[in-house]
Amino acid sequence: MINGAQKVKVCCIKSVEEANIAIRAGASALGFVSHMPSGPGVIPETLIAEIVKNIPPAISTFLLTSQQDPAAIIEQQKFCRVNTIQLCDSLPLKDYRKLRIEMPGIAIVQVIHIIDHIAIDEARTICDEVDAILLDSGNPALEIKKLGGTGKVHNWDISKRIVEEVKKPVFLAGGLNVNNISDAIEHVKPYGIDLCSGVRRNDKLDENMLSSFIAAVWGRHPSMNTKIEPLGLI
Repeated sequence: MINGAQKVKVCCIKSVEEANIAIRAGASALGFVSHMPSGPGVIPETLIAEIVKNIPPAISTFLLTSQQDPAAIIEQQKFCRVNTIQLCDSLPLKDYRKLRIEMPGIAIVQVIHIIDHIAIDEARTICDEVDAILLDSGNPALEIKKLGGTGKVHNWDISKRIVEEVKKPVFLAGGLNVNNISDAIEHVKPYGIDLCSGVRRNDKLDENMLSSFIAAVWGRHPSMNTKIEPLGLI
C-alpha cells in the first residue's frame, strides 16, 4: 500500500448540486455510475459528461463501468471526459494494456468483490495492471451480476489482507456509514474510502448525513482532514 492520508470518494453522484455538496464536505473524488446490470446510482452518460465538465481539476472523477470490451470503455472515457475509470467487472490481463495505450494519463481502478479469500489472489494478480484497487461487496458470478452498490459490509479481514499485500492504493467500499466508518479504517487501514448508500436519503445525497460521516472520520482520524488535492493515482 502507498502511504499517505486517506481519501474520501463520494459515489453515485447524480447532479451538479450533489457534486458541489460532496466537494464542500471534503471529498477528493466523485463517482459516476454508468449502465450496470443491477444496483443504484445509474445515470445517462450525457448527464455524467455534463456534470464532469463542471468539476474543479483538483477533484478526481471516476466513471464506474460494467463494460468488458476495451473499445467500449475507451469510448465511454472519451465521451464522459473523466480522469479515472473504475472497472466494476473483470477483464483479461491483455486488455488492461490496451486501455493503457489508448487512454494515456487516465487512472485505472479495478473493483474486487469480497466474497471469500479468492479475492486476495485476484488482487495480487491484477495489482500490476492498475493504478488502484477498490474493495466492495457484490457477486459478479450471479445470473444478474451484483457489481457493487449493495449497501452491505463484507469481510474486513480479507480486505485488510489485501491492503497489506498489494503495493497499490486500496479503497474500501461496502455498507460504510457514520456508525462503522471509524472501525473500518482502524481495521483495514485503506488508502481511501468510498461511500454511497450510507449518505443518501430518498435517493438523494444528504448534506447533513455526509457532513456527519466526514466529521466522524476526521474526528477520529485527523490524518484524513487534509487539503483537497488530486488522488495522485497516476
